[in-house]
Amino acid sequence: MSKRVLYFSESLVPTARKALCDPLEEVREAAAKTFEQLHSTIGHQALEDILPFLLKQLDDEEVSEFALDGLKQVMAIKSRVVLPYLVPKLTTPPVNTRVLAFLSSVAGDALTRHLGVILPAVMLALKEKLGTPAEQLEMANCQAVILSVEDDTGHRIIIEDLLEATRSPEVGMRQAAAIILNIYCSRSKVDYTSHLRSLVSGLIRLFNDSSPVVLEESWDALNAITKKLDAGNQLALIEELHKEIRIIGNESKGEHVPGFCLPKKGVTSILPVLREGVLTGSPEQKEEAAKALGLVIRLTSADALRPSVVSITGPLIRILGDRFSWNVKAALLETLSLLLAKVGIALKPFLPQLQTTFTKALQDSNRGVRLKAADALGKLISIHIKVDPLFTELLNGIRVMEDPGVRDTMLQALRFVIQGAGAKVDVVIRKSIVSLLLSTLGHDEDNTRISSAGCLGELCAFLTEEELSTVLQQYLLADVSGIDWMVRHGRSLALSVAVNVAPSRLCAGRYSSEVQDMILSNAMADRIPIAVSGVRGMGFLMKHHIETGGQLPARLSSLFIKCLQNPSSDIRLVAEKMIWWANRDPLPALDPQAIKPILKALLDNTKDKNTVVRAYSDQAIVNLLKMRQGEEVFQSLCKILDVASLEVLNECNRRSLKKLASQADSTEQVDDTILT
Repeated sequence: MSKRVLYFSESLVPTARKALCDPLEEVREAAAKTFEQLHSTIGHQALEDILPFLLKQLDDEEVSEFALDGLKQVMAIKSRVVLPYLVPKLTTPPVNTRVLAFLSSVAGDALTRHLGVILPAVMLALKEKLGTPAEQLEMANCQAVILSVEDDTGHRIIIEDLLEATRSPEVGMRQAAAIILNIYCSRSKVDYTSHLRSLVSGLIRLFNDSSPVVLEESWDALNAITKKLDAGNQLALIEELHKEIRIIGNESKGEHVPGFCLPKKGVTSILPVLREGVLTGSPEQKEEAAKALGLVIRLTSADALRPSVVSITGPLIRILGDRFSWNVKAALLETLSLLLAKVGIALKPFLPQLQTTFTKALQDSNRGVRLKAADALGKLISIHIKVDPLFTELLNGIRVMEDPGVRDTMLQALRFVIQGAGAKVDVVIRKSIVSLLLSTLGHDEDNTRISSAGCLGELCAFLTEEELSTVLQQYLLADVSGIDWMVRHGRSLALSVAVNVAPSRLCAGRYSSEVQDMILSNAMADRIPIAVSGVRGMGFLMKHHIETGGQLPARLSSLFIKCLQNPSSDIRLVAEKMIWWANRDPLPALDPQAIKPILKALLDNTKDKNTVVRAYSDQAIVNLLKMRQGEEVFQSLCKILDVASLEVLNECNRRSLKKLASQADSTEQVDDTILT
């Protein structure tokens, strides 16, 4: 380079510096052109000579505004060389987001190449200012940077990097990332539909976050996205949304998801998508949306659901009236059932439509639909003021119904409404129900007999003393010699259910010894179905004795041991299931001496040739020894067991008990009179 040019540059640099901060716009524009010529002459040196000076002038109040515009003019002409020079300087803490924001607006595509450095820097800067007076200004600067990105590559980087930062273990970083994401989703004018799935999935995952800021910001961001979607994009999201809701549901372990329970917000950020799915989706999408909605209802508190009740219920009822496949109807009915269980009385305005919908579905050709309708009616009855018409409708339906499948599910519906409103029903109607059930107690259709028995057992909790006495003395506790086995089976089932639902009436006081005698005698019957229902009754009795803090009667205990050794694997299995069920937490443990003989029989069954019997003996031991609560009962048994049994127990513990005890208990239903 000739000396003349160097000399020329030395005299030009101070002039250009000064001119770039000049109050007159045209002077600054001319200076930027001079800078361009300088750069093409002396290259990198021009950047070193002029840009640091300009950055320094930004701190001088008198000239900062002009200096900033000078930088902007230089950027407009030479962004591809100026940006790589400035970004490292501006992103080194303390991060200068004001200048970054200003420059971003003129950087064009050149900005995208530096986003990987700029984004972490603006998040860091915002994190430092959270909760201070400077927070708002910092947010405005972040917004300017984010919204000036125009190309698709840039948008992909923004979405990926911000979502990545929302997974940071550091709460301040997650908050900053969520705030900037919300700014992006709510204010960006670009079309980010190609990134919809990753955005929705990333935001929903934040609904379990421990930070209130992250919850609010991610909720608002998701809401901004779903509000803008057209029907096609909403429908395309349903499967992904359901998957993500399942994931956060698993993470919350069945507790409420905080992001669905925000005051005044609730589930409205995802509701438009699921509503669209229910109303206009294909049959598969309708089913998927209804199931997702059901899951959301489970994961949301009643208070947070109430404001959305109308917009959830209306579409569900509307679609149930149409001709759809059974799986769509079953999913819709289950969702309504969950909603009723959660917010009951808030659905009062829909009561007539719901009742019509459910009773109609009770006669559907598909059994799954009928069972869901029966369950839903049981939930609906609790918000009814006048229950008699529904009882009468069911009673008349059962009397005239010729299709056994529909009749059985109607009996189940009757049982569920008895459960919910047995105390409110008129005495005349109650008497009609009793006589109908007694007449079908020995029915030759298995399911009709089983459902009637379950229904009668349930009703025992609501009968007057006199009515109960008649039912027990003349039927359930009456002499069984010479009666048909089906009648005995029906009676044995009804007695077991009655012990389960009304133990205080049947297991204490005047009937207690007769009830126990009859249950033990049923358990020893030759017919397996009668014996099975007797063993179930034994389990219900066992639970009653544990709950009331009494000792296990010796006869009950020794019969349980006999059943665990029974040649029939059906009997062994049901005995194990009932021991498991009667000893579930939070009930107290039995006395170690009472546990010992039962435990020894269960330990023998851990070596049974039947794998299911083996598995259930493990489950029963875990509950009998209260292993989910700790080691205490286990240790006290170790002290009193013989050497051989102790060896088997320790071996079992190593093999499976320890692992089982670390998992949540099963929620299996043990009452086999409830049809599934």
